[in-house]
Amino acid sequence: MAKEELWVVAQLEEGELIGVSRELTGLASKLAPQADEIAAAVLIGEKDEGLSDKLIALGADRVYTVTGSEYAVYNSEIYGHALAELIKKYKPSCVMFGATADGRDLAPRVAARLGTGLCADCTVLGIEPTGLVQWTRPAMGGNLMGTIVCSDSRPQMGTIRPKVFDEIAPDPARKGEVIPFTPETRVESRVELVERKPLSTGKIKIEDAEIVVSGGRGMGSAENFACLQDLADLFDKSAVAGSRAAVDEKWVDHASQVGQSGKTIKPRLYFACGISGAMQHLTGMRESETIVAINKDENAPIFQVAHYGVVGDARKIVPLLVEKIKAFKDA
Repeated sequence: MAKEELWVVAQLEEGELIGVSRELTGLASKLAPQADEIAAAVLIGEKDEGLSDKLIALGADRVYTVTGSEYAVYNSEIYGHALAELIKKYKPSCVMFGATADGRDLAPRVAARLGTGLCADCTVLGIEPTGLVQWTRPAMGGNLMGTIVCSDSRPQMGTIRPKVFDEIAPDPARKGEVIPFTPETRVESRVELVERKPLSTGKIKIEDAEIVVSGGRGMGSAENFACLQDLADLFDKSAVAGSRAAVDEKWVDHASQVGQSGKTIKPRLYFACGISGAMQHLTGMRESETIVAINKDENAPIFQVAHYGVVGDARKIVPLLVEKIKAFKDA
C-alpha cells in the first residue's frame, strides 16, 4: 500500500524559493515520518531550472512540477485550477502553504474547490501517528492559542506564518523523485495583469532584515517616527517596522507591520520604540534573538520579553542613541 503524502506548496519570488517555502519543506521532512508519510513539494512556475533539486535538498522526497509560460506570474485562477487538479489526482493527506499574500489568496480558493477546511496563520504544527495534523494558531486577539484538527475532510489544509520554523541545512546529496504534471483542462483567467511594482523599492523586507527598528504609538507623530530610520541606517541589513497603531496612523506601510495582523519576524536585534507590547504585537517578534525596548511606562508588557530595557521617552532617547552609536563608530 502506497504511503500517504504531506505536501508543501512552494512559492517563488524572482525565480527563487522564498524563505517560508524553505522553512516548510524542512518542517514537512520532520513531520511526515512521524505519521509514516512522504514529504512532498509542489512547484508551480514558468520553469523548473533546478528548483526541484533545491526542494529535495531541503527535505522533499518527491516534487510535483507544473510548468509553462502561463505560470510565469502568480494568478489565483490559473494556479488554483492546476493545484486543485493535482490534489484530486494524487490525494495528499495534508497541504501546507506559507501565509504570504499569495498563499493566503491561493489556499482558501483551493480549499473551497475541494470542499475541505483551512486553518489560517498557524504558528505551531504537530502530527499524530494517524496522520491527523494539529494546527495551532493565535485566537481571541492573540490572548489564547487554539489547536484545530480536520478529522472528516481531506486533504487537511493550512497556512503557516513565515519565520516561525527554522530552515534546515540543505543536503545536495539527497535523492528524490520529480513528477511533472499537466492539468487535463485549461482555464482562461478573467484577470489581466496590467503592471507590477515592488512595494518598497531598494528596501530590505522586515522578514529578511537582521536588525529591525520598530516604532509604535509612543513615537507620537510621523516626524518623530522618521528618527527610527536614522537608527536603522547605522546598521547593515536593517529595516524600519511598526506596530498596528503606527500602521493605522500611516507612519509606516502595512508591509512593514509586525504582529498578529502583520508579519512574524526573527531578527538578530529588535528595537521596540514606543511600543507597549500588546499580545498581538508580541506574537510577531518575541522570537527575536535580542530585544531592546524603550518605553516611558516601566510597567509596559514589552519589558517582560525584552533582553534590555530603557525606561524613558523614545522620542528623546532614540536620537541620543543615534548620536552615541555614530560616535562609537567614528572613534
